[in-house]
Amino acid sequence: MLDLAIIGGGPAGLTAGLYATRGGLNSVVMFEMGMPGGQITQSSEIENYPGVFRQEPHLTGMELMEPWPKQCMHFGLKHEMNEVKSVSKSADIFKITLGNGDIKEAKSVVVCTGSTPKRAGFRGEDEFFGKGVSTCATCDGFFYKDKEVAVLGGGDTALEEALYLANICSKVYVIHRRDKFRAAPPTVQRAKNNPKIEFVLNANIDEVYGSNMGVDGVKVEQDRNILDLKVPGIFVFVGNDVRNGVLKSDDSFICDVNEQGQIVVNLKMHTSLDGLFAAGDLRIDAPKQVVSAAGDGAIAGMEAINYVQEKFND
Repeated sequence: MLDLAIIGGGPAGLTAGLYATRGGLNSVVMFEMGMPGGQITQSSEIENYPGVFRQEPHLTGMELMEPWPKQCMHFGLKHEMNEVKSVSKSADIFKITLGNGDIKEAKSVVVCTGSTPKRAGFRGEDEFFGKGVSTCATCDGFFYKDKEVAVLGGGDTALEEALYLANICSKVYVIHRRDKFRAAPPTVQRAKNNPKIEFVLNANIDEVYGSNMGVDGVKVEQDRNILDLKVPGIFVFVGNDVRNGVLKSDDSFICDVNEQGQIVVNLKMHTSLDGLFAAGDLRIDAPKQVVSAAGDGAIAGMEAINYVQEKFND
C-alpha cells in the first residue's frame, strides 16, 4: 500500500512528492501520463520565478522545469506513467483506479491535475498562442509595458486582469460579446472608471493576425462592422476547464467543489474528505502561477505526512 498517491505531475505534484519523501514517507508514487512538468513547459518566456532569471535568450518553461523531476525523485518519489480514472475511499483507505484496470491502494492522496484555459475559437488563436495570444496577464503582461493590448471576456477574471494590465500598458481594450457583465458590480465600476480601459461591447473577435514575429492586430466584429485594433497582445479569459474528473463518482464528487468545479480547500490544502488534499490550479482561488503551485504542493506534501503519521502510526 502506498503512503501517498499524487495525481498530476506539474509543479504542485512534483513539489508535493519532494516534501513528502524528504519528510519521511517511504512509498510515494506520482501518477502522470506524460513527462512531468505541467502546462508551464509550453511557455516560451519565464521571467517571474524567483531566483531563476535569464534575460537573453529568455528562459523557457521547459528549461525551468527540466531539473525538477531529478531533484524531486532523488529522495524516493516514483513516477508511474499511467492514467488515473477515479479515486474513492473506503474504510480509511483510498482506491486509485488506473486506466489499465489496476487498482492501487493508498493511505493519502494529493490531487493536482490542474485546469486548462478555454479557447475562444477565433481565427489565429491557436497559431499565435504564446506569441501574442495569452491566458495569463500576470505571466505575460510585462512584455507589453507601455503598449496597447486587448482583453476578451466579461467575467471577474477578465476585468480584474484588465485592471492589472492597465497598471502596465498604455491602453487596454476590453472586448465583450454583450453589454452586460458577469463580473461583480464593484469590479465593473472600477474598470469603467479606469481611464486606460476602453470597452468594445456587443462584439466578437473575428481574427488575430500577425507574422513570425507575433501578433500585429485583432479584427473585431461589432455592429456588422470590422474594427482593426493594432495591438501586439490579446489576453483571453473565457473560463477554465477544471480537471476534476478523477474525483467524480457517478454524478457527484467525493469532496466539496464550488460552482466552477474547483476543489474547495482550506489554507492547508485539506479537502472536505479526510486524507485527500488538492493543490495547484485545481483548487479554489488558485493564482495559477508556478511559484504558487509549488507552494501548494509543499503544504500538501507536509500535511500528507502529518495525516499518515497520525492516522496509521499510532
